[in-house]
Amino acid sequence: MVLKPEVINISEHGFWILLDKKEYFLPFKEYPWFLDVKISSLINVKLIHNHHLYWPELDVDLSTEILAHPERYPLRYK
Repeated sequence: MVLKPEVINISEHGFWILLDKKEYFLPFKEYPWFLDVKISSLINVKLIHNHHLYWPELDVDLSTEILAHPERYPLRYK
């Protein structure tokens, strides 16, 4: 059974998501589209297709593969 993703902490540097007993840290430096959003929009995250996190209010989606293995995806937002 896949659990619902949950934003468990937010700091000035980024935020942590808990999904299926794994924590992922998303630094604002690498994911700047989350930096200046409302907390309500940030915590409104859904799991789609069992491997994509989706923020409907922000129209942002990220695969859990990218979060688990960022070294395999060297392209970053600039």
